[in-house]
Amino acid sequence: MNYLAHIYLSKDDDLLKIGNFAADSIKGKSFLKYPERMRTGITLHRAIDTYTDSHPIVRESVSRLFPKYSHYSTVIVDILYDHYLAKNWNDFHPQPLSEYVNEFYTLLENQYSILPKRVQSFLPVMTEHNWLLSYATIDGIGKILYQMNIRTKRRSDMHLAVYDLQKFYLEFEKEFRTFFEDLETYVEDLLPTLLSHENLP
Repeated sequence: MNYLAHIYLSKDDDLLKIGNFAADSIKGKSFLKYPERMRTGITLHRAIDTYTDSHPIVRESVSRLFPKYSHYSTVIVDILYDHYLAKNWNDFHPQPLSEYVNEFYTLLENQYSILPKRVQSFLPVMTEHNWLLSYATIDGIGKILYQMNIRTKRRSDMHLAVYDLQKFYLEFEKEFRTFFEDLETYVEDLLPTLLSHENLP
């Protein structure tokens, strides 16, 4: 899953959200230097990624893209699934998405000093272009995929995946909804265990 899903799955816990959001920028055991609840968020992020990558429905989505995009297909599916979460946000959360993401940006700015350097570096661009809200439209997803293609030095052709999104829109959406229901259940079951291990030696 991509940024929006990781934030959403952290419920209303600020440090858990930050850890879950920033985890890709924190490698190996370097996470030990962060506040404990943030470390739990990092652990949750890694568990979500492992569960997602092994889920048969996600693999079905990936397989649709794999002939064109090879190993980049998993990254593309993460982004496409965030589109469906953003587009259907009212089905998942009572707060309007625009308010939700603005509150999250404010949280990041207020906790700037504890963010990983990489997150600090891209935060101004993220907020200026409102990445999280842009996921809700096909045009916004197209811009994200275009940026990702540039980051891969144009080797991935990820910008073309917006056409696959349009071609297989209903198929991807059905797969997202079925998978995300499973993922929410997985996190609901896992999170109490992760939280119970805080402060343990």
